[in-house]
Amino acid sequence: MKSLFFIVLICVFVACGGSKKAIQNTTPDEHTTAKEKINSPKITVPVEEKAPDTAIEKVEPEEEEEVEEAAQQQKETITTKENPKADILEVFNHQSWNDLLQKHVSDNGTVNYIGFKQDHLALKSYLAALRKNIPAENWNKSDILAYWMNVYNAFTIKLILDNYPLKSIKDIKNPWDLRFFKLGNKWYTLNDVEHRILRKMRDPRIHFGINCASISCPQLLNKAFTAQNVDSELEKLAIDFINDPKRNTITSNSLQLSKIFTWFAKDFKTEGSLIHFLNKYSKIAINTNAKKSFKKYNWSLNE
Repeated sequence: MKSLFFIVLICVFVACGGSKKAIQNTTPDEHTTAKEKINSPKITVPVEEKAPDTAIEKVEPEEEEEVEEAAQQQKETITTKENPKADILEVFNHQSWNDLLQKHVSDNGTVNYIGFKQDHLALKSYLAALRKNIPAENWNKSDILAYWMNVYNAFTIKLILDNYPLKSIKDIKNPWDLRFFKLGNKWYTLNDVEHRILRKMRDPRIHFGINCASISCPQLLNKAFTAQNVDSELEKLAIDFINDPKRNTITSNSLQLSKIFTWFAKDFKTEGSLIHFLNKYSKIAINTNAKKSFKKYNWSLNE
């Protein structure tokens, strides 16, 4: 019996010694009891987040639609540092047409049709863009005017290239009544564009901006019309054409004019007489009773 008691006592002594040693080898955190862990408040250590590259503005649900619309408008806006009218929205980009004109039309309007033929893919791409983006209700007048002016000139170039080489646009049968191009779902002729669209916009200066591929026509501008430049460019073209001695010979008492002024006489008399209109742009003051005659029209190709 005593032997059994001593054996038990030795076991208890050994067990207590091992526990003490284990406790001495633990870290302070490991001394925390389960109860202490439950009763201790939870501590959140802040984690530093990486700042975004750009600030993101919070958009309220009711503003989301307006923001998307503004973004779309911004996407369609074309502005340049040199342009004082940068606030005008350009709903159609005519840059590719501008590049072609700069490359293949001289400052005096001479056209390099061979060069246009070599760049036929670029021209084809621009014409396709015109087909897919016809004027909509939200287009302003300047956008619409620029679009149709460029349509007339670009498809006139196409008509010449489709029949090149030739000496005159009149070598083509009924060139202005050919229904050879489509915009949207509708087929057009050049006469449709000139008489049924552009002339109805009641701006006689359009006659100085559309080009019929002939020497006596107003020269083809070597830049594209845009909503931002169409008014100023038409003003310059009116001045240049009226004061060009090859197309009009003007003195105070005598006028030898381009036949454009008799073919479209009505367009130039909306604010008075023809002489009243000419005096707005002529560098020579014309008397109201000046005699008028009209020059022979040269239909030779403008190359």
